[in-house]
Amino acid sequence: MNDRPIEEAKDADLRSSIVAMRRAAQRAREIAQRTGTSLVVSRNGVIEYLDPSADSLTDEVQPPAKDLGETA
Repeated sequence: MNDRPIEEAKDADLRSSIVAMRRAAQRAREIAQRTGTSLVVSRNGVIEYLDPSADSLTDEVQPPAKDLGETA
């Protein structure tokens, strides 16, 4: 694994993945609002249930946890 930003990846699909994830997150918020369900997220290893109508929802991107799947 390298420390370069994903926007600098050689693979075009990988470079576009951040935009796709943000689009998917927005769609999840819309569906949760329409169906009256909570959004489930993990922040700093803690599972949280968020109200999708709350103004506090952001497109915050959290770096992956270092201990997930990493062998080095």
